[in-house]
Amino acid sequence: MTPTPRTARSRRAAAIPASVALATAFAFLPGTPAGAATADTAEPAPAAAPAAADGESLSYVVNVRPGKGSAKQAGKAIARAGGEVVQAYEQIGVLVVHSADPAFAEKIRKVRGVDSAGATRHAPLPAQTTTDIGTPKELTPQQMLAAQARAADDEDPLQPLQWDLPAIKADQAHEKTLGSDKVTVAVIDTGVDDTHPDIAPNFDRGSSVNCVTGSPDTTDGAWRPNEGESAHGTHVAGEIAAAKNGTGVTGVAPGVKVSGIKVSTEQGYFYTEAVVCGFVWAAEHGVEVTNNSYYVDPWMFNCADDPDQKALLDSVSRATRYAERKGAVNVAAAGNSEFDLASDSITDTSSPNDGTPVERDIDPGECPDIPTQLPGVVTVSSTGAKGMKSSFSNYGLGVIDIAAPGGDSTAYQAPEAPATSGLILGPLPGGKYGYMAGTSMASPHVAGVAALIKSTHPWAPPAVVKALLKAQADPMPCDDPYDIDGDGKADAVCESGRNKTGFYGAGLTDALDAVQR
Repeated sequence: MTPTPRTARSRRAAAIPASVALATAFAFLPGTPAGAATADTAEPAPAAAPAAADGESLSYVVNVRPGKGSAKQAGKAIARAGGEVVQAYEQIGVLVVHSADPAFAEKIRKVRGVDSAGATRHAPLPAQTTTDIGTPKELTPQQMLAAQARAADDEDPLQPLQWDLPAIKADQAHEKTLGSDKVTVAVIDTGVDDTHPDIAPNFDRGSSVNCVTGSPDTTDGAWRPNEGESAHGTHVAGEIAAAKNGTGVTGVAPGVKVSGIKVSTEQGYFYTEAVVCGFVWAAEHGVEVTNNSYYVDPWMFNCADDPDQKALLDSVSRATRYAERKGAVNVAAAGNSEFDLASDSITDTSSPNDGTPVERDIDPGECPDIPTQLPGVVTVSSTGAKGMKSSFSNYGLGVIDIAAPGGDSTAYQAPEAPATSGLILGPLPGGKYGYMAGTSMASPHVAGVAALIKSTHPWAPPAVVKALLKAQADPMPCDDPYDIDGDGKADAVCESGRNKTGFYGAGLTDALDAVQR
């Protein structure tokens, strides 16, 4: 089966007007909804069935009680049901299974001790080719020379174009500390080019891996994007920890370590088995912060009343909780679909995005976007160069924890000189630099600030780091009205609550407070 062309997925790059050549590669994969859960209405549209036929393998997750005994017992039942266990995460009771039997999930759900089980995809293994939308807007040699001429002695050559650093006072924070090299931020994403001169000095190979198949591959360089694959993960890694080394750009926390955990297929799908592998790997390798600028395919929202979606929700929830128990703060992009995630109903028309999408109305409170809306995950909305919510950013009172620069159309939110673009500048594979935008770009700013907090307070467990993130954020009032395109009509409604708003949560993340409080 040939999947439908995809829209931005990784909290992909934001959906900015076509007149603005934006680096949307995948930035947050939000622009277009990925998979969505079944409709939470009286007559929900039926979910599309997995496409495997006899002889075509699909990937499944089977959830059981954590522990070797449960996994071993389930493994025998899985074999009898026509499946093969390819990876067992006994710590959290998640088994990754391949089966060519279209009835496998239905059979294994009836087995005693199986909590849930479901197909992670609709396209047979391997996934079919799709077309991503947009590419990063690469910086030209002329733009690089112009920026270098404006750089101060204590700035990296391209830092004058990084309006996002002073927006969160990261430039001031760097005068006090660049962060600790004992702190690692794992970029769970499309892969990181660790040979890039801005990333190489801070790259943590020991915490890097390729998890695309659901099993960890530690072959040297396996975490890198292949030629033609998305630059998303490399850009995100640079935003977090590009070294302050007289080359290119500067990261929010240029003294901390960054690792690459590749979980995206060549076609840009972030499947459950890969994401589970990524979180467990981060947990087992002492990572202090994870950045997650994507949503788990093929459903943008996952509803527990659908057995397949319930299994995916269970698996990823177990993995994120495990990572936090092991000491990691999980940070995630809110998405780029302009959705109010606190509303009672959202219409999702893009899920499943690797098969035939089925329109459905869902309640995001019952059918979460994962990992973004999972308990304990820090959910980040995006702001532009003028400090307003980015035109594309999702929002929602009680859902958004904190805001950070993710860029916006320069036509909507133009930066002050010497910066020229309202998008976010960062590294691209092959030693290049380019602009991207999306909540995918906002999330790494918060991950970087979390790393600075952890550097300042190495004893702090995840709960304390998260509390400090919110306490040190700069409060931002609601924009009333919010008319980003200036046509005289409100484009979104921001609600206010106690010490938080639907657009910005606790406020704009603050790097300076992270290193001096």
